[in-house]
Amino acid sequence: MKFGVNFFPVIDPAQKSATAYYDETLRLVELAEALDYEHVQTVEHYFTGYGGYCPDPVTLLTAMAARTSRIRITTGAVVPAFTHPVKLAGKLAMLDHLSHGRLDVGFGRGFLPTEFEAFGVPMDESRARFDEGVAACVRLWSEEDVVFEGRFHRFGPVTLLPRPYQAPHPPVFIASATSAESAAGTAGHHLQVVPSVTSAEQLSGMLQKYRAAWDEAGHDPAARRIQIKYTCYLADDAAEARRTGEFYERSYIDHMTHAVEPLAKGNRADYPGYEKFLEKARNYDFAASLAANKVYAGDVDQVRAQLERTREEFGADLTVSLQFNPGGLAYGRAARAMELFAQEVAPSFTE
Repeated sequence: MKFGVNFFPVIDPAQKSATAYYDETLRLVELAEALDYEHVQTVEHYFTGYGGYCPDPVTLLTAMAARTSRIRITTGAVVPAFTHPVKLAGKLAMLDHLSHGRLDVGFGRGFLPTEFEAFGVPMDESRARFDEGVAACVRLWSEEDVVFEGRFHRFGPVTLLPRPYQAPHPPVFIASATSAESAAGTAGHHLQVVPSVTSAEQLSGMLQKYRAAWDEAGHDPAARRIQIKYTCYLADDAAEARRTGEFYERSYIDHMTHAVEPLAKGNRADYPGYEKFLEKARNYDFAASLAANKVYAGDVDQVRAQLERTREEFGADLTVSLQFNPGGLAYGRAARAMELFAQEVAPSFTE
């Protein structure tokens, strides 16, 4: 198993300024490299305390790349529906060079109604726009004189500059919440998943289908990469870690509920199951989430046991992407959690 650090800012300006959040994040990125984490990644969201401090992952990741030299730089994820593919492919190719080939590109569909409304993009087109955007970026990175005639974008012939640092292009990850993404496995794309939004049984089935599609397409099993994302509240004192976890997980649920409420109240064919989201959020229970292994919280021994359960349920071929800093947590506590994990938890799974 491998381990990385995930930054998803769930925080309001009244709690911490954007400047303070970015400064702390970049300090933690430097620490992540010093502790030999495999990657750092961040997300794309707008307007609200649910990720809104990162409307452009490429900008923040560029700053991360400038502060580091070895750790991989990952979008987790960018949303093709909100950016023309020529611009998105060009921005990412630049970052691939600025990081000297350390870029992994995660693409996501997006799911917040306010974001789609602001960009004037119908949510019912999200899947089609996602598929088209990923295909266009891959072609722009790997081909010359590209002529593209899609449903939403038509351009060419164009040859992208700069060409990507990595040949034929940076590794592509598909972010998935509930679908098996067998097509991603067939195409040789990697996978990003979030266990907090689905049952262990459903996620296990998703991963089995993805791995089967990858193998059936003839791709090298050793090259397959699956990132699974957890928030981790780790401290020397278990009770303190779990008190902190309960506070910040409740904050996360409240922010996410507010952001997704318009979708959850609707009936959109492309997003099945969201009509039940508000009910689940209102009934959220931290102890139940912890028992279901959807969040890590405790001391070294307890988090190590949770990680062992993750390996047993979902396989050993995972890269676990850990959120140590949910935004409002003090820098020192997030840094201590990163140190404890790297020094006392990770070696049990990497040596």
